[in-house]
Amino acid sequence: MNKVVRTSLLAILIPATVTLPPPLSAQETPREDLHYVGILGTLFNYRSVTEIVEIDDRRVPTYTHAWGSGTSLVVGGHLTDLFHAEFRAGVGISDAELRSNDASLAIDHFASWYIGMHYPITDYANLYGQFGFSYIKGDADLRTDDAVSDFPELRDEFPESSFGVSWLAGLDFEVVNNTYLVFEGGKLFEDTGTEVNTFQFSGGLRYEF
Repeated sequence: MNKVVRTSLLAILIPATVTLPPPLSAQETPREDLHYVGILGTLFNYRSVTEIVEIDDRRVPTYTHAWGSGTSLVVGGHLTDLFHAEFRAGVGISDAELRSNDASLAIDHFASWYIGMHYPITDYANLYGQFGFSYIKGDADLRTDDAVSDFPELRDEFPESSFGVSWLAGLDFEVVNNTYLVFEGGKLFEDTGTEVNTFQFSGGLRYEF
């Protein structure tokens, strides 16, 4: 009789134990409940800058490029476990010196808004891509008459179009609890007036809470 009772109790208790939810501390917080802040260091690559050079006693237009740097603060949140939205505000640090060294391009400050998707590839790493718009305030400094002659597209305001389409693709790694190391690259803006394409390559930290 006792054996029958013990067997019946086990039959009831084992399924109940298996179906119990794990303790709250062991459950992962859904990402849609999280917000985040981050700090990034950025290299700006200015491409398709028109420069007039002399070839065989003729002045012909060519394209050149230059590098500058900046930093930005990121504030965002997870809309779902896969989608996020964020705002960025940044400033330029170093100007991009053009080939003649008599001219430079600079981003004074910028602001960007993105919506994106992230996809986990391991327990600690995610791929992500995002698309949005940016406002840019910058400047072109032509310091000599030769620079004014060599960079005709930069004689007026730079950028001529303050708003542009932006996109990014990146990879993050969780290095400690809720803190991620971030690497990303993409386009910041294209100035429709001067046709200068500016790309951004960033690295930094992001904390989710």
